[in-house]
Amino acid sequence: MSAMLHDLVNWVVAWAHTPYASAALAVVAFAESSFFPIPPDVLLISLCLIDPGHSFAYAALCTGSSVLGGMFGYGIGRYGGRPILERFMSASKIQAVERYYQRYDVWAVGIAGFTPIPYKVFTVSAGTFLLDFKRFTLASLVGRGGRFFLVAALFYFFGEPIGEFVKESLNWLSVVFAVLLVGGFALIHYGSKRHGAARPPKG
Repeated sequence: MSAMLHDLVNWVVAWAHTPYASAALAVVAFAESSFFPIPPDVLLISLCLIDPGHSFAYAALCTGSSVLGGMFGYGIGRYGGRPILERFMSASKIQAVERYYQRYDVWAVGIAGFTPIPYKVFTVSAGTFLLDFKRFTLASLVGRGGRFFLVAALFYFFGEPIGEFVKESLNWLSVVFAVLLVGGFALIHYGSKRHGAARPPKG
């Protein structure tokens, strides 16, 4: 299985050296959001290495395609229901995803979109659990855009020398950023509750 995935990664990366690189990036980003096992980062990083000046354009294309793919995944879960989810996930994973939703609501999708957590698991399950579609889309845009534009910014400002660092450190950088993101939301939520509690009643 690992050999097959390795070959698949090499096949995806090879598209970076063809005239169809941008189209391949869009297709991979779309497909990975619902069923394809290889993340678009591998092709995005290759393209940014080849042409750092267009890094943000590649990130925008990758983000838009990934969010559209997430919508497709949402539709699979929405209309395929729990049986579809159970075909691809164990009961323990489904329970874990449900706990994420209970704790973070749709922002669990944003966290999954930014971190190494499989994004496709959350897009399909979001439809299955009937999360609000507009908020799901917004969370997907924040999570996916944050991850891909982080990659683009590193290559745009630092160029090829940053390549090895990005490939080796992207996962932990994304986790750190997601922790800070969740912490920020928690502080805002806590602050708003304290402000509301401190406000004297009218009349």
